Amino acid sequence: MMGRLRALGWVFLGVLYFLFAERLAVTAASGFSTGDWFPVLNRVFLLFLLLIGFAAMGFVGQRQLHPLREMGLAFRPGWFHEVLLGGAIGWSGMVACVLPMAVFGALYIQWNLSWHSVGILFLDVLTLAAASLAEEVAFRGYPFQRLIEATGPVTATVLASLAFGVMHLQNPDATAASTLVTMLAGWLLAVAYLRTRGLWVGWGFHFAWNAVMAIVFGLPLSGLTRFSPLMETSTYGPYWLTGGGYGPEGSAVAIVVLLILVVVVVTATRSLKFQYAIPPIVPGGIPVDIDEVARKQHEAAQAHAPAQPAAPTLIQIGGLPGAISRPIAPLAESPDDAGEKPEAERQGGIAD
Repeated sequence: MMGRLRALGWVFLGVLYFLFAERLAVTAASGFSTGDWFPVLNRVFLLFLLLIGFAAMGFVGQRQLHPLREMGLAFRPGWFHEVLLGGAIGWSGMVACVLPMAVFGALYIQWNLSWHSVGILFLDVLTLAAASLAEEVAFRGYPFQRLIEATGPVTATVLASLAFGVMHLQNPDATAASTLVTMLAGWLLAVAYLRTRGLWVGWGFHFAWNAVMAIVFGLPLSGLTRFSPLMETSTYGPYWLTGGGYGPEGSAVAIVVLLILVVVVVTATRSLKFQYAIPPIVPGGIPVDIDEVARKQHEAAQAHAPAQPAAPTLIQIGGLPGAISRPIAPLAESPDDAGEKPEAERQGGIAD
């Protein structure tokens, strides 16, 4: 119980630090730029502050020698493949959300082609990459892992998903449907961490989902429209299909897609689960070298055995009636035994 309470205390400390880091990142980014570079600097500073702060908490609170690795950011073999796997799932999921809009509704695209837009596009990609990783660290990193220790993985997933949805309520045009979609996305990302014990699949999914929605299709990203420098897309159709001003994440289609994608993530990460999520079997007891023990036992037994067994004495059993049984002479006699015999027997005679 004390361990659970201690872990819960670190969760609250992590939440408070996240709120503090957000404000500090805004202040730091404002000191460098208030123009086009502000969003990317803001997210980069936030990511840096979260990594430093949560790593310090892991080192002090849990005695973690490699806190970033424990957080789920280990550069293990195939980590970039995990990012690509998550990216492929996120890309296909967003295409599945937008395709019904084009088929049953309408998409009106307005292009804005200029060199300035191309430069902003590069900055927006960096912003979305840093922002998605910062959210993964904040909601599936150190605080989430301590919440698992305090409440278990199921309760921790529910609470983290709820917090993820509530945080997006402050976005423009947020609705109950958009909050539900965000909570489902948080559930999917929590499953990705629990299946892989890493943030790479979740980061790939999160980044691709946002980038395809905002940059490729030019749609609102959680109510924000500033991530579409080259094209801006307006939708026509009912809110349950398009999500209105909040974007695809406010539509009923996104709910169905995310439920399907949870199954896809579970299936696609099966090998990663067996590799990282299942604890290894640790043998108990004292390690023993069986071959060495057997050799010593054999040597100890041979130390008490005679070097050469004595020759058996042959005894004549039975015989003619009235005959006296006597020992039969050994087959081979040593020279000493021969010297003790009578002279007549040595010459071939029999002594009376």
